[in-house]
Amino acid sequence: MPKAFAVEATIDRPADQIWSALTDWPNAYLWMPGVDAMAASGPTEVGTELSFHARGKDRPALISALDPGRAITLRSVQGGVTADYRYTIEPAGDGRSQVHLDADCATTGLWSIVGPVLRMMMKRTDAGQLERLKAVVEAE
Repeated sequence: MPKAFAVEATIDRPADQIWSALTDWPNAYLWMPGVDAMAASGPTEVGTELSFHARGKDRPALISALDPGRAITLRSVQGGVTADYRYTIEPAGDGRSQVHLDADCATTGLWSIVGPVLRMMMKRTDAGQLERLKAVVEAE
């Protein structure tokens, strides 16, 4: 799947505290730009559906991969566009953690024409997620 962007941040908190904030779906709006609300259909596990309200519309996502406490991939499929956001947390010593976000976006059909523009828009909109997550977690 074509890469939209990859970013990382060092957060001055242990991995379990970051994981807790990352998977606190009702509070995702605090660090996910453009998301007004998010809810999960069940526990944080592969196959759980997430619904989020962004840019005036309700949108679906799915937990497509999970390594509890360490990594999670959220997949959103809308028409001919599939986007994966993979978050990875690694302990960095001294109570700090390194957090990575890799975002990929594949397009099919007519959407393929605007694929590069969509990936650029994803980067512009979402590349700051980890800095916002850092601010939320470090303020706790």
